[in-house]
Amino acid sequence: MSPDDLVLTPTGVRFLGRRFPVAIGQGGVTDDKREGDGATPRGVLRITRMLYRADRLARPVPWAVPIGPCDLWSDDPRDRAYNTAVRAPHPFSHERLGRPDPLYDVVLTTDWNAAPAVPGRGSAIFLHTWRRPRFPTAGCLAFRRDHLLWMLPRLRPGTRVLVR
Repeated sequence: MSPDDLVLTPTGVRFLGRRFPVAIGQGGVTDDKREGDGATPRGVLRITRMLYRADRLARPVPWAVPIGPCDLWSDDPRDRAYNTAVRAPHPFSHERLGRPDPLYDVVLTTDWNAAPAVPGRGSAIFLHTWRRPRFPTAGCLAFRRDHLLWMLPRLRPGTRVLVR
């Protein structure tokens, strides 16, 4: 374990010597993640990409990729593109990345169930802004906006997220 790791603890996420309040999945933390269970998967996840709404936010770091209204994330286990970014129109079930609310103004994607994705093992485990303090997510880790914005320049692809 390193200070550069984001470590989920019972009192928040520890990162670079600071502790940040966090919201986790409504199903708690699980060792047996399944699509739609609302749980946050236990294990070591790595940050893979940073996506952001260029119409709402300046590019937070050079490696951030802008998203727009046609950007989606496949959450349908029947889809060959399951648990990956896709573009609209898309015939399978998906989540819209360009949401009308601010939850996905910036999104950090993780390598949960990636390369290759196992159908039904869970998709879209992201780090993003919370809806309101500690309000449960569908499995993601969600933070106060100002805390997430503080973290962004200190994160990089490959940063570990330790969920215990």
